[in-house]
Amino acid sequence: MIKPFSDDYFMGKALDEANKAFEEGEIPVGCVVVSNNTIIARAHNLTEKLTDVTAHAEMQAITAAANLLGGKYLTGCKMYVTLEPCVMCAGALSWAQLGEVIYGASDPKRGYTKHAPNALHPKTKVKSGVLENDSAQLMTRFFISKRNKM
Repeated sequence: MIKPFSDDYFMGKALDEANKAFEEGEIPVGCVVVSNNTIIARAHNLTEKLTDVTAHAEMQAITAAANLLGGKYLTGCKMYVTLEPCVMCAGALSWAQLGEVIYGASDPKRGYTKHAPNALHPKTKVKSGVLENDSAQLMTRFFISKRNKM
């Protein structure tokens, strides 16, 4: 059983969002933004639906959380995201001054740690590998299903 309000618990909620993306034919990345152990924003990739290459889960969640809080800074918040953020998203997270980023699977091809390891705000804490296998398996299933449809 997953302990409530643990990293695994919140990453499980991000995985729920990633599964929604999968069902919608989007690359299955999901995230939640948490403040004081409360989810204040949920999002998943919408790049296909919106025909917008910037409609990543993290970008959607930053906007939703900032709108809810009434300000552009998310210093007291944590973001749980199923895949390591790309450079674009890491830059946006830096501007939002997010308190902590927790991600599941690494992204060796497009992740910020490969291309811009200092992209996040210097005060942002980072934790990786939370429910990593679940996140990676969902991504693998998605791309296998795409290849099989070709």
